[in-house]
Amino acid sequence: MAAKKTKKVVKKVSQAEQIRTMENVEIEARILELKKELHNLRFQAAVGKLEKTAQLKKVKKEIARCYTIMTERANAN
Repeated sequence: MAAKKTKKVVKKVSQAEQIRTMENVEIEARILELKKELHNLRFQAAVGKLEKTAQLKKVKKEIARCYTIMTERANAN
């Protein structure tokens, strides 16, 4: 007889949900960190050293997510 195989259910948490669990101060710190990273990526792109050009778009989107959640919280009050 074959034993039943059980699957582990792993729930993926979206980046927005991860940000929502953070405090406002943590989100602001994250935004500053991402802006520094974006600056470095732009510099690398200008010099021609950037290999993963899609990284620019990803960082910009994450910054936008942080700002969106900050705005949601401000409007909720």
